[in-house]
Amino acid sequence: MKNFAKFKKILLLGGDIAILYLSLYLALLIRYQENPTSELWQIHFLPFTPVFLLWIIIFYISNLYSLHTAVNNSKIFQLTNKSLITASLIALAYFYLTPGINITPKTNFFIYLIIFYIFFLLWRRLYNFFLKSYLPKKNIAFIGLNGLTKELIAEIFEKPHLGYIISFIISLKNEALEKLNGIPVVSGTTDLKDLILKNKISTIILTDDPHYSEQLSAVLFKLLPLKINYLSLTNFYELITGRIPINEINQQWFLENLSEGNKKSFDISKRIYDIILALIIFFISLIFWPFIALLIKINSRGPVFFTQMRAGKDGKNFKILKFRTMAVENNDLSPTKENDSRITKIGNFLRKTRIDEIPQVINILLGDMSFVGPRPERPEIIKELEEKIPFYRERSLAKPGLTGSDQISGEYHSPSYADSIKKLQYDLFYIKNRSFYLDFSILLKTIAIIFSRKGR
Repeated sequence: MKNFAKFKKILLLGGDIAILYLSLYLALLIRYQENPTSELWQIHFLPFTPVFLLWIIIFYISNLYSLHTAVNNSKIFQLTNKSLITASLIALAYFYLTPGINITPKTNFFIYLIIFYIFFLLWRRLYNFFLKSYLPKKNIAFIGLNGLTKELIAEIFEKPHLGYIISFIISLKNEALEKLNGIPVVSGTTDLKDLILKNKISTIILTDDPHYSEQLSAVLFKLLPLKINYLSLTNFYELITGRIPINEINQQWFLENLSEGNKKSFDISKRIYDIILALIIFFISLIFWPFIALLIKINSRGPVFFTQMRAGKDGKNFKILKFRTMAVENNDLSPTKENDSRITKIGNFLRKTRIDEIPQVINILLGDMSFVGPRPERPEIIKELEEKIPFYRERSLAKPGLTGSDQISGEYHSPSYADSIKKLQYDLFYIKNRSFYLDFSILLKTIAIIFSRKGR
């Protein structure tokens, strides 16, 4: 399943890289009215390659590699325009300010931009067409039906780019249903083999654990020659949504999925890059701290920095450090609300640009936090939520982060009960799957949020 989605993303990336270099070749062909010689190509190939790499990163943080975006032609057009303006300005700065580059491609670069823009949009529209019509799709079926199954079915209908076709649902509780969202609902597993062969099923999603049903286990065992892939409902939910379904897991899930001993080498390496990156940001930003402090003091009375007790890894408390963004007067220190009147004008800017978070590099250097991880919560809120939400304390298995999976989800989650469940779902997904790739992906998407000024 993961390889299926990865294949489509690799195809998308490969096509973009081909368009980048094809456009350069055509630009040279048009500019010099002859087939580019190996020497001419070499002169341009080497300087343009780091530019193209940077462009790919810009496209990534602009969400141009989201398959959900790929099926929306109007969205692709908007995002391409925005990201290409940024990418072009950076490219020009690179060509004119980097010593040792023997080309200043004013005309070449202008011709290149026109060609690339046209070919890029044509390629993306072609990819969109093939994604919907010709790229391989997987026929899947569900065994068992509950609320989470229905939620997933709705999710798949909303995301046709995922390429899943739900052929049928096996009901094990004899529900009086013939169809669900147009999908046939069949009672019992008697005709399961025939249904699988008829619908060319490649994967079956198991709502119920076959360990607890000898009859279901026996049926599935007989189907082994069909070489069907079996996925638990929780794993499939995680794959589709990027979250862990809290109400569908138990202690056994943690024992099977959170082998923290295997993460020791990753945690050590992560600590090293946390320190290096924190030092870089600290020294680069330090010159601006007095100006930020002055603006905060001019805008409202009170201290420059905001400190508050937060719960860290394994429940160890520490004081988080931020630039103050709220007024001190009449502030009961309750959790932030949408359009919170306590946020000052400069505080609103600091929040949207995430500048208020910069002092947390000190927390990172002290080892209380990491760049990526579950956001640190107040101990009293954690104590309250632990009584209501199962496994809430387990989010402290990883060091809290300056940003995380929840922060790049595109949703704002308050400390309310419902939002806290969603935050925990994202946090557990990160804790289970944390890796350098996932950290890098989250950091890049956080940069995109900063530039879009969607922070709160």
